[in-house]
Amino acid sequence: MKRIFVGNLDFGATEDSIRALFEAHGTVESVSVITDRDTGRPRGFAFVEMPDSAAAERAINALNGVTLGGRALNVNEARAREERGGGGRPRREPRW
Repeated sequence: MKRIFVGNLDFGATEDSIRALFEAHGTVESVSVITDRDTGRPRGFAFVEMPDSAAAERAINALNGVTLGGRALNVNEARAREERGGGGRPRREPRW
């Protein structure tokens, strides 16, 4: 299974439109359009999973830079997510 990052998406792009674009190059297992957790609006990128690595490579090579909805797509193999820290300041014990 190969996971593909699709960036610079038009905010009107749907899972169906992205699936149709990638299915021209092979079987698509899943499409996930990433949305903002507060507003629910698309964030302009998605992930596509394709079971055949060769087909996924063909799709990456064919679709990187293609214009969809007036925007040039950024298509490449997804990298593993980096560990993120807890953020913020360290918790301190109350001073009683």
